[in-house]
Amino acid sequence: MVSKRALRITMLALTVIGLAVASYLTYVHYAGIKPACTAGESCTKVQTSVYSHLAGVPVALMGLIGYITILGLLLAPESETTRFATAAVTTVGFGFSAYLTYRELFSIHAICEWCVSSAVIMTLLLCLAVWRFLQGDSLTESGRGRARDDAEGASFDAQPS
Repeated sequence: MVSKRALRITMLALTVIGLAVASYLTYVHYAGIKPACTAGESCTKVQTSVYSHLAGVPVALMGLIGYITILGLLLAPESETTRFATAAVTTVGFGFSAYLTYRELFSIHAICEWCVSSAVIMTLLLCLAVWRFLQGDSLTESGRGRARDDAEGASFDAQPS
C-alpha cells in the first residue's frame, strides 16, 4: 500500500519537473529563441506553428499556469475538495495535451520532445490524481496504518458469539 506522503511526494516531483519543462518552453517563446531539440527542427516547427497559441495566448504559458495550479493544490491542506480539484485540473491538462499531441501528429507533422515529455508527465499526474481521489481517506499515513485500521474494523464489526 502506498502512503499518502509517498503519493503526494511523487506527484509533487512530477509537477516540479512539468513546471520546469513549461517554464523553459515559455522562456523560449518570449525570448524568441529556438528550443533545444535532438530531433532536428521539430521543436521549432511545433513551437512556431499556428497551434502554439490559443486565443493569442501561448500554449506553453497555459501549461505553466496549469502546473502552478497543480502545485498549489498539492501544497494545500489535503481534503476531498483539493483531491477532486487536482483530479479535475489534471484531467483538463491531459485532454489539452492529447489535443496538442494530435495536432503535432496530424497537422504539424512534427513531434516536439518537450511537448511529449509534458504530455507524459500530465498523463502520470492524471493517473495518480484520480487514484488519490478515488482512494480518498482510505489512504493512510503509512502502509502499516492501513493494515491496522482494517484489522480493527474487522474486530469491531464481528458479531458476538
